[in-house]
Amino acid sequence: MYKIFKFISFLIFGFLSLCNLSLSAEEKIKIGLLVPITGKDKDLGQEIIKSTRIALKDINTENLEIYLKDTNSNPNKTLKSAIEFRDMEIKIVIGPVFHKNLLYLNEIKEITFLALTNKTLDLPKNVISAGVNATSQLSAIKKFIEKNEIKKTILLTPNLDYKDEIKKAIKLSKIKTYKHYVYDTEPTKLTAQIEKITNYKTRKQNLKDEIKRVENSELIDKDKQLEKLKKRYTIGRVDFDSVIISDFDESLKSVITSLLYTDVSPKKKYIIAFNQWFDQSLLNENSIQPMYYPSINKKNLDTFKKKFIKEFKITPNYLSLLSYDLVGLIYYLSLKDKLDNSGTLFKKKNSFKGKIGIFDIENNKINHRLNFYKVENKKLKEIF
Repeated sequence: MYKIFKFISFLIFGFLSLCNLSLSAEEKIKIGLLVPITGKDKDLGQEIIKSTRIALKDINTENLEIYLKDTNSNPNKTLKSAIEFRDMEIKIVIGPVFHKNLLYLNEIKEITFLALTNKTLDLPKNVISAGVNATSQLSAIKKFIEKNEIKKTILLTPNLDYKDEIKKAIKLSKIKTYKHYVYDTEPTKLTAQIEKITNYKTRKQNLKDEIKRVENSELIDKDKQLEKLKKRYTIGRVDFDSVIISDFDESLKSVITSLLYTDVSPKKKYIIAFNQWFDQSLLNENSIQPMYYPSINKKNLDTFKKKFIKEFKITPNYLSLLSYDLVGLIYYLSLKDKLDNSGTLFKKKNSFKGKIGIFDIENNKINHRLNFYKVENKKLKEIF
């Protein structure tokens, strides 16, 4: 067991003004931290531990105690550690990190777990997903669409295990999409599906027909018109104004490349992705720009990274920032209500401003108010 203590006084990251809220010197806030200390993910676990130390230092109070236990990225080990937390009468735990480790936690009803996963389906009743979920992302995208008066949006989702998360998020975010397509990630099949979605073959044939018509005509400017037509790839409009792609990394780039192949350009249609965590490789891909995506507050992330690197000489994972904020969130809620009421603590409507951004809490759900970014001309620009 590990026990992390820090200092006195009352401060929550400089974000909150909490007048008339205090704890007696004897009243301790006990938080469990359930992360991989051993096994293949132990490095990530160490980064999360380090970020909670920074949080404790910034909060600066003797009333907060964090107890650490191992998941070994294994559901059985996770359950064993959770039972030990229960025996210690700990009511709230940050972790586990991975969705697979939630498997048996419904057996520990006395504890509320703030899991770092962004998955929200099939959660035990005592587990709250604290990650940047699909609902939060689609809510930010919805705001962007409404702000730009975009009328027809299609949503493209890969045929992977999180497609049901996307369907649930569409409903919860109340985003209006014209059509939702689930595509195959195998390149040949993907290209064929994008051709169908964009009506590519008809638009390509339209161009061939028009070239033939002009060639057989007696138009005065026939040569000039043919020259223009031969520079084009298709004739005809696609039946949407924007495309939301719920994909990442090289797979995302493959989808956008397929759209380019079918003559759907980011310069003519809004190409919107899910949270890309500021993937630097996107800045170097001129052909897929401009593109847009929601994410956490980058300025706060950069500030946190500098602090983390200065303290520990390594660059933190994004989950480290999330765990940092969760320590502050629990402390904030504990000042409003006792952690003994952890079963109802996250049912009340609350908002909390952290480094990631604003957490909205209600009905045992945590959503994030995300920022929105544009990648263009090899630069990242904040939209809101």
